[in-house]
Amino acid sequence: MEWTDEGIVLGVRRHGESSAIVELLTREHGRHLGLVRGGAGSRMRPLLQPGNSVTAVWRARLDEHLGTYAIEGTRLRAATLLASSHAVYGVTHLASLARLLPERDPHEDIYEMLDRTLDDFDDAGGAAAHLIRFELAMLAELGFGLDLENCAATGETTDLIYVSPKSGGAVSRAAGEPYRDRLLRLPAFLREGEGGTNSWSDQDLMDGFRLTGLFLLRHVLEPRGQGHSDARGGFINAVTKHRARLAQP
Repeated sequence: MEWTDEGIVLGVRRHGESSAIVELLTREHGRHLGLVRGGAGSRMRPLLQPGNSVTAVWRARLDEHLGTYAIEGTRLRAATLLASSHAVYGVTHLASLARLLPERDPHEDIYEMLDRTLDDFDDAGGAAAHLIRFELAMLAELGFGLDLENCAATGETTDLIYVSPKSGGAVSRAAGEPYRDRLLRLPAFLREGEGGTNSWSDQDLMDGFRLTGLFLLRHVLEPRGQGHSDARGGFINAVTKHRARLAQP
């Protein structure tokens, strides 16, 4: 068995004295592990960092075997990502989200979105908005997508500013006003046709994380006996502090 694919490094763990087991999210073969001989050595270590994009050749005698990887780097982002705390936490959290996908099951749209998200960590606010959208996409990919295009109460498609914490459906301003204290806020950057570049406030970002966090816990994490990764909280704190420093006169 042999195939060649593009991949993003999610994690690495040492195996024996010099080898490493590398976990990739690949474009066509999904989340896939393989053994890299010499992967624990100084030559390969910079290449096998989470967040890096690579080309991987996987070989095994049978499809169900672990197999071996021959890996070449294509976009080595890790050095840049390690320069900021929000990016370090963000990459770790993105990897934990990708691990929710079944192993060896292709999810090309998620691969493409992860690739784009990793390329845009320079601005902390933008990175936060991308990560919230990625969490929404993961909910949809796992079968728990939120309906944010129509009002759950009236069917309207405009002025959607709330989300029902029960149904996960959007709610219009008029329909939701009597229940506003019990509804989640839908930030502008997640509303269709609104929220262009850099149009998110600190409150928008917190509302976005509250929204995705609730449904990830309820539908995905808690049924598996899990909670949010520590990296998610670290990312949110790092983004909040970074944006507070930038706002100081």
